[in-house]
Amino acid sequence: MSVHEAITKHTRKQNAHLERFLVLDNEREAAIEEAIALCIAGEPFSVDAINGATDRINRHAQSGISPTRVHVTPDMVREAARKKRK
Repeated sequence: MSVHEAITKHTRKQNAHLERFLVLDNEREAAIEEAIALCIAGEPFSVDAINGATDRINRHAQSGISPTRVHVTPDMVREAARKKRK
């Protein structure tokens, strides 16, 4: 395999890794927005979907170049909802 082919293969692998990260991160962000909307509406909410996506992101990050994410607490959602209300 030539150097050019090896670099191309490596670049494609990194790109695929980052594309998967973006899908997972968008899933997490959607779950965060849903929890914030429920909190603002005074409805019960859960951080389970958020942290499930976070776990998938963090596992995925172990095999590549993507960043990790922190787990979200109910207090973090309440704080974000408070800021959005302003």
